[in-house]
Order: sequence, then C-alpha cells, then structure tokens
Amino acid sequence: MTPIARTKKLYVDQLPIYLNATLMAIMLWIASAISSHARGAPDSFADLAERLSPSVVNITTSTTVVGRSGENRPQVPEGSPFGDLFDDFFNEGPNTGPSRPRRSSALGSGFVISADGFIVTNNHVIDKADEITIEFFDGTKRDAKLIGRDAKTDVAVLKVEAEEPLPFVAFGDSDIARVGDWVMAIGNPLGQGFSVSAGIISARNRSLRSGPYDDYIQTDAAINRGNSGGPLFNMDGDVIGVNTAIISPNGGSIGLGFSMSSKVVSRVVQQLQEFGETRRGWLGVQIQDIDSDMASALGLDSAKGAIVSGVPAGPGADAGILAGDVILTFDGVDVVGTRELVAAVGNAEVGKAVRVVIYRDGKTQTLLVTLGRREDAEKAEVTPVVAKPEETPADVTEKGMKLAPISDSLKEQYNIDGSVEGVVVIDVDETSDAFVKGIRVGDVIQKIAQEPVTSPEQVTKAFADVVAAGRKSVLMLVARGGNARFVGLVLAE
Repeated sequence: MTPIARTKKLYVDQLPIYLNATLMAIMLWIASAISSHARGAPDSFADLAERLSPSVVNITTSTTVVGRSGENRPQVPEGSPFGDLFDDFFNEGPNTGPSRPRRSSALGSGFVISADGFIVTNNHVIDKADEITIEFFDGTKRDAKLIGRDAKTDVAVLKVEAEEPLPFVAFGDSDIARVGDWVMAIGNPLGQGFSVSAGIISARNRSLRSGPYDDYIQTDAAINRGNSGGPLFNMDGDVIGVNTAIISPNGGSIGLGFSMSSKVVSRVVQQLQEFGETRRGWLGVQIQDIDSDMASALGLDSAKGAIVSGVPAGPGADAGILAGDVILTFDGVDVVGTRELVAAVGNAEVGKAVRVVIYRDGKTQTLLVTLGRREDAEKAEVTPVVAKPEETPADVTEKGMKLAPISDSLKEQYNIDGSVEGVVVIDVDETSDAFVKGIRVGDVIQKIAQEPVTSPEQVTKAFADVVAAGRKSVLMLVARGGNARFVGLVLAE
C-alpha cells in the first residue's frame, strides 16, 4: 500500500473519532450557554437600563442653615500667616460678626413607584430640606413635597404632581434573592447625573447597627455618594433594595455597598403613603440575645430565643411576661435572636392578638399578647415601681467582683438612677469571667437566678446554691445607665 493510500485509510478510520470530538465540543458549548442563561448572567444590561432609567430620578435639596459664613473655611494652625487671608476671603473681615443664614444643597437619588407621582428615597437625602427638586431622565424638573419619613429604616416618600402618568417601577421580593445573583443600580453618583452600575449580591441580611430593623443587601455594584435613595434592581427589573450606605476608607466605592431590602422598605412605604407615618407593633419588653453560658444557667438545650431583661407597663406586662422569660416563638415564627423578634413584632399589626411561647422555670407556656403601637410607647416615659432596699453595711468579694449594698452615696458616685435597687459592683478583677462578660464598676446586680438580691451576702448565698445544685453557670440581671441586661456568669469549670 502506498503512503498516500495509507494516509487516506488512516483518515477514514479516525473520522468517527474526529466527528465525535467535534460534536462533544459543540454540546459542551451549548450546555455552557444554557447554564449561563439559567444563572441569569446577562449578555448586556443595556435593554434593562433603557427600560428602567425613566423611572429613576435625581433629587436636589436646599436647606437654610444659620452660621457664620466662615464656618467652613480651611483650618490652619494658630498664628499662621494664612489666617488673615482666610478671614478676608471667607468673611470679608475677622470672624466676629453675628450668625447669618445661608443656603446649603445636597444631592441624592430616588425612584417613582406609582403613575401618580409617589417617589421613594432615603430619609437622610431630604432631612431638614426646605425645598426638594426632582429631575427626571428626560431633564424635566418638578418640585416635590414630603409625604412621610422613617428615620429607623432611613426611608422617605415624596410626591410630585404631573399632567400625565409617570413611568414607575415595582418592588420585588428581596427574600428570594440569592447571594451571587446579578443586580443593577441606577442613580446620581457624585452629582454626575444618571449612571448605571452592576454587580452581584455579595451577602444578605446584613446589619450595620444603624437601627432596629436593619436588613441590608450587600453588593459589589458601584455605589457612591449621590446614589443614596436610588434603586437596586434584580434582572427582572424589580426593586429589591434602596441604596443607602457604603463602607469605604476614602469615601468612594470599594465594592462594599448596602441596600435596605425591599422586604423592609415596601412595608414602610405603604404605611407612609397611607398614614404619613409608621405604625409598628409593640410587645412592650426589653430583650437581649442569649449566649451559651446563659443557656446553660437556664437549662436550655441551645442559645436560641430572646431573653426578657425588663418589662415596663404595656402589652407584655398585661399578658404576664416576666423578666427572665425566654421568648421562643412569636405569632408562630421561631425566634433565633433579638433581630428576628424585633423585626417580627415591628411588622405585626397594631392591636393584633398574638401567641407568644416562652420558656420559664424549665417549662414552656403560651401567652396571648395584644400588641400596642411602638410609636406611642416611645413618646411615653415609664418609671418602674421598686421596693425599698434592705441596707447591709458589709462589702463582699465574689468571683472577682467586690460588691457593696446600694446607698445614696454610691448612687451619686456611679450615677445610678434613684429607682434602681440591688448590689453595686465597686471593683472588678480584670482576669475574672465577670470582667470578660462586661461587668464593670458601677454596675448594679439586681437578680441572681431570677431572685432579687439587695445585699452582698445574698449574692454569696445565691452563688453557693447554684453550685450546690450542680450547675456551672448562673444568670444575673445587671443594670447600667437605666438599662438592664442578663449575664451568664461561670461559677465552676
């Protein structure tokens, strides 16, 4: 067989292998394309941006502030030769004149949520504003009036009057958004006008400790100053967050942007539209999270739930909730910690009767609580009724804490509220578990193992009883600065 014939025969023999390899490559390419589409990875954001931009607005606010005109001048060292220059430039003379009103402006973003002109933005964008101007995508400008605001979630609702229906967007379900999903932000960063940025959801349910209802979506989509109040869209074009904050060492985006979730915002917006204010449920208890030592002291299997550290007059007290109770479920929802309970209560309807499952004295029981309104409760000042203390002269040291009976002089020395009763901590060993758990000089121990204490000797006896019962830790109710909290203190290793 000639070389050419052998080559032809080899090609024919190997042809199925080549065809199979080519077919396999095509199938892998198709599978990859289908997989990318299934994940929601867009080829382009252009169509989405074009469709949604008319519903996003730039917001300019104007505020009258009172102050000397030189208050914002550069700071220079005392005696610097530039001092007189800055006096002349900023004040037209030495900065000794009376305060004068001046205008200050700020920029932000927002989005239209109804054809008749309701607009959502951040509360801090319009805070203290005298005038609010809305600029639409087509360049049209209209004045807006404030409908309502909520500082706790940093949400505000505005209203503009328009001759024709306005393009608007709708809230989506932030609860179904997943880490890794694509998102798009539209806003007015640094006053540059309409701008689009895109990224993914980096994390869910973030807390920035900015308020009791924190539920932020973290994203790496570029968010800068001026984006505040603008929308964060999913790939369906629904608003799943309101861009609110960034973490940055230089004031610019480093990929740590935060949007308040639509789950929180949409409810607040609905109430502001309807009532001009929020109407949140109120359980009427002071609560804190449970750690492992507290759970051990209480006999709980896990550190879940929210422990009640105080019960002022209100719905909780009326229903029989006591300090030391652990709330396990609220209205059928399991309580993991205080964040979940605060959110569930706040979202509940005012006046609703809800079932609350508590853990008390080693057993669970269900209480029926008729919720009040949080906003009304915040306006009222409640002073607890307390018993007269049993004065005891001796000081005692227990578990690294030097304890003294409460007295008028100690109340004055440590700025303890006159209504507080218990035993005062006058020294703490910094190597002790008490110090590690946050006990400090001036704290007042009010209860141990749910029983009131008014003398150091009672503390000693309570600790001994706990150890004799075979428990390794004890639960203490500790007051500081008008607030009480529970501390799980280790007594035995």
